[in-house]
Amino acid sequence: MQSAAVFATYVHQLDPVIFQVGGSLALRWYGLAYLASFLAGYVLLKRLAERRLWVLQPEKTADFIAAAALLGVFIGGRLGYVFFYQIPRDGWASFFQDPLLLFRVWEGGMASHGGILGLVVFTFFYARKHKVSWTGLGDGLCVVAPIGLLCGRIANFINGELYGRVANGVAWAVKFPNTLNDGNVPESLRFNEAVAAAVDADPAFAERIKEISAQGFADPRTAQFHELILANRGSDAVTEAIARYLEPRHPSQLYEGLLEGGLLFAILWFVRVRFPKAPHGLLTGLFFLLYPTFRIFAEAYREPDAAWVIENVLTKGQFLSLFMYLFAAAFLIHAFRKSRAVV
Repeated sequence: MQSAAVFATYVHQLDPVIFQVGGSLALRWYGLAYLASFLAGYVLLKRLAERRLWVLQPEKTADFIAAAALLGVFIGGRLGYVFFYQIPRDGWASFFQDPLLLFRVWEGGMASHGGILGLVVFTFFYARKHKVSWTGLGDGLCVVAPIGLLCGRIANFINGELYGRVANGVAWAVKFPNTLNDGNVPESLRFNEAVAAAVDADPAFAERIKEISAQGFADPRTAQFHELILANRGSDAVTEAIARYLEPRHPSQLYEGLLEGGLLFAILWFVRVRFPKAPHGLLTGLFFLLYPTFRIFAEAYREPDAAWVIENVLTKGQFLSLFMYLFAAAFLIHAFRKSRAVV
């Protein structure tokens, strides 16, 4: 008797927009993910403060989270994306021609490394101003930060962005239509074939493509791609037609979310609750030790979204993660010395 493994590959059809009002006002999953992470961070930090497992008083938690969100996550994350990824890709000339791109966060582009660095800087100045332990302040923030990483990676998956590498024969592999417009992957070479197949499969989509051709767009491919993505979300016939032109890929966003988010939170929360008298800096050190470890591992399954640092060996995300081990060593040594001093 001969048996065969059958792998069902899902074609990504999720809509990044939850609902839209009018032509421009929309609630997106990405924005909701940020909101959910800040709310969860507030609830968990307040609980730690009430149990005297954090250096701030419970009533100060809300103001701290609000300031950390704006000054640490948003500003740090955006600056990190622009300087770590966008400028190395597009060059300094593009930045000087349009410096306002620093503020256009609604166009996408946030870097987790930048957000983490932003929080390090923010907590340093916050601790000095409010005369609390910087390492103690950071310990609490590091415990809840993985919740934000988890929510962000789930939003990345819903958006169909930051997808993984080709994964033939993997049962849970996903085909991402956004790859058809990514010049760095093979699917982009099949764009015209995918559009033609969708035209044959769905008369409504075929009509929209005719309208685009008649309007004489300077960049018709972009307009066609936009319509193809919309049609894929609403027409199973289009989804089935384009599936053969897409590669099955690792849902690396979910891998990162489970490791950098779920597992990291579980470990740090356990240590915080199980060892309430742990020296300040221990949890921060563990965060900077475990986060890059999980990131480097998961990045091996992710399609690089920037130029390789070392071709086919080290991605930009893995390279930036290596520097976090220096922070880990510094905080862990500080915690060790504090524990020795107490003894």
